[in-house]
Amino acid sequence: MKIASLVSGGVDSSVTIPLLKEQGYDPHIFYIKIGMEHQSAFMDCPSEEDIEITSWIAKKYNCKFDIVDLQEEYWASVVKYTVETVKKGLTPNPDIMCNLLIKFGAFNDRYGKEFDKITTGHYASNYNTDEGVFLSTAADKVKDQTYFLGQITYNQLQKTMFPIGHLPKAKVREIAYDMKLPSAGRPDSQGICFLGKINYNDFIKAQIGEMPGEIREMESDKILGEHKGFWFHTIGQRKGLGLSGGPWFVVKKDLEKNIIYVSNGYDPASQYSNIIPLENMHWLNTNHDYSDIKEVKFKIRHQPEFNKGELLLESGINRIISDTEISGIAPGQFAVVYDMEEKTCLGSSVISERN
Repeated sequence: MKIASLVSGGVDSSVTIPLLKEQGYDPHIFYIKIGMEHQSAFMDCPSEEDIEITSWIAKKYNCKFDIVDLQEEYWASVVKYTVETVKKGLTPNPDIMCNLLIKFGAFNDRYGKEFDKITTGHYASNYNTDEGVFLSTAADKVKDQTYFLGQITYNQLQKTMFPIGHLPKAKVREIAYDMKLPSAGRPDSQGICFLGKINYNDFIKAQIGEMPGEIREMESDKILGEHKGFWFHTIGQRKGLGLSGGPWFVVKKDLEKNIIYVSNGYDPASQYSNIIPLENMHWLNTNHDYSDIKEVKFKIRHQPEFNKGELLLESGINRIISDTEISGIAPGQFAVVYDMEEKTCLGSSVISERN
């Protein structure tokens, strides 16, 4: 089996290589340049250390190694999607689109067609039945990353391989230290995939600019302060508002008037709802019949906990009715749906603006 292994220099993807070698595979390592060094405003986004670590791993395990540049594809797809989404006042998820359009998209189209599988350091797994391949949650439920894989196509899913999906994070670290990998002590990445070390708001400011407007209290309509542009804020946001007497939560955005509405307190009722409106539904395994699915588990953001609700896909009105009211339902984000056993990731949908 010919395997293309995507290694970023982080501990998770680094550990996939000794695990694959132990299983008798001879992976061809690829480092994807997806930062924005070609943009003059973002020259402080270095990849040298990542490449150095990945090159060291390739030499240690006698693997072929190539650096591939997909920066232009990133700009034309993931970055464009992100900018267009925030301009509409919606909340993007570049990491989800990165997996769909770049790691399992542009990379496979340009370099991966000769390989049987593409491996990554995602905390996820998959399994086969008579109906084909299904995406499964990881053994480590806290680190599970299936939320970020909810939009990949079935053809992409068939080609996935997740060597660390059966391991807890602590074991991955232990293997890295045992193997004396240079990434063993590296902290987990907190950045959005295409930004690297760049601050998200700095990037948005450079692309769209600023447009000052009012911050008002939802309940009283009282003016509390000023924001620099509604695109810097998302529904459910708590930090970065610059208001005293908090906590304050963003609960609504009026795009025409450029007003951000906030509510005060640790648990304001105005930030909760049990209705999650959906644009459409993307199913991961297109061979399976989902028509009888009613009760589901779901997530509206990357988090360890699952919510429970009823999935309604009828009369052109798609929505999830949650058993309990949840906070921070942000249009533009993704709702990812799972089976009731929290084992299988079934698919995902964009959260709609309508109620």
